[in-house]
Amino acid sequence: MSNYYPESKVEVKGLNARYYDTLMNIITFSLYPSFIEKAVKLMGIRLHDRILDLGAGTGRNACLMMKYLSKEGKVIGIDISQEMISQFKEKCANFPNAKIIYARVDQPLPFKEKFNKVFISFVLHGVPQAAREIITDNAYKALKKDGEFHILDWNEFDLKALPLYQRTFFRFIECPYAFDFIKRDWKQILTNHNFDGFEEHFFFKGFVRLLKAKKLNSNDE
Repeated sequence: MSNYYPESKVEVKGLNARYYDTLMNIITFSLYPSFIEKAVKLMGIRLHDRILDLGAGTGRNACLMMKYLSKEGKVIGIDISQEMISQFKEKCANFPNAKIIYARVDQPLPFKEKFNKVFISFVLHGVPQAAREIITDNAYKALKKDGEFHILDWNEFDLKALPLYQRTFFRFIECPYAFDFIKRDWKQILTNHNFDGFEEHFFFKGFVRLLKAKKLNSNDE
């Protein structure tokens, strides 16, 4: 099956999908495991939360989330890669409340006010803005009243202002969509989708951000 977005690097398949976690560890000099563990902790997961994980990948993030949940809590992952889905099921085999669904996150989803939190990690930067808008709308619709949207991705920054070696590294690892993503004002975009109550946590010298936004309900607008 061909990629929906040929220029994207977030649609992973084949060997890259099979060894995705290992590759992430290598390119981050083994920093990724502790980084993602800290990011998940900062989500403030509560025992009974229901969490929607968009672009759930291998299940590494979902398994970390499950550690904070009781038997009443749940993680539902969504992904389009069968290789990733297989790994998710294997990694989360000991967590019966962690499930994975084959679906596209950039198409309308069937969930309406079902989740306390929606999480998306390094997916938005790898698709065009029109797809990002649909994904954000999906998150809003899926969240319960006062639900939270957690976006872990590149922060906003001026690539031209960076030293040559940093610009070169970014261009080497990223797809064209990412160059557009880092220029966007994501607080304003989320505001346009009826989110507010922003909180930010920064990693890797401010280049990566965990951005939390609270769903603004119709009676709060």
